Amino acid sequence: MEWSIQQIARLAGTTSRTLRHYGEVGLVTPSRIGDNEYRYYDAVALVRLQRVLLLRELGLGIPAIAEILAGQRNDTVALRAHLEWLTEEKKRLDRLMTSVSRTIHDLEKGEEPMAEKMFDGFDHTVYKDEVEEKWGAESYAASDRWYTSMSQRESDDFLMAAAELASDWASAAQCGAAIDGPLAQELAKRQCDWLCGIPGAPKSADGRPTKQYFSWLGDSYVNDERFAVNYGGTEGATFVRDAMRVFAEAEL
Repeated sequence: MEWSIQQIARLAGTTSRTLRHYGEVGLVTPSRIGDNEYRYYDAVALVRLQRVLLLRELGLGIPAIAEILAGQRNDTVALRAHLEWLTEEKKRLDRLMTSVSRTIHDLEKGEEPMAEKMFDGFDHTVYKDEVEEKWGAESYAASDRWYTSMSQRESDDFLMAAAELASDWASAAQCGAAIDGPLAQELAKRQCDWLCGIPGAPKSADGRPTKQYFSWLGDSYVNDERFAVNYGGTEGATFVRDAMRVFAEAEL
């Protein structure tokens, strides 16, 4: 069975122009093109389109999507991985929604929010595998010991600082700040200072993150959708990465 480009655009909630663009860049090619130059898509193409739209929803840009699809040839295996990630993300978002709803409820009643319940859903172990693979098990273990030894107030303050920094990064990206300008570079300095207080992060003799680690972290924000979403998606994460690179070259 095949569907025309107009039918697919309507069903997928997108446009024929977008589908043609996906075809031009090799993301979703039509199963055939008729004598009338109309494009038609079969079930295989639809599965491919579903994967592309899913990755777009996660904030990835076309180059990143193309790279992911090139490395995952089996659609069923890839979709199961996507589904597993979405299931875990849904659980986390459900906890976050409950946490935020509870805070709103407390504020509306004039009560002080309970700090120990404000940050449920923020998972500090989410990047464990990546850190251990790149920097060694002890690097992660040192950071984990430090984090788990915190009091509730200390961990709340730490997470709040991280959330505020991410929000400020996203705002700077949205307003079109220059990556080498004072606003972006001040944020990069804040990012650096924030990392200084985390044991286990690779550091130079002066206690600041190494240039390699700081640059790698910036790259991770773009390459991993779990990072990118914190900065408003791939475009925001790219802004953060590029500003961090400028700072690393000049300061680290």
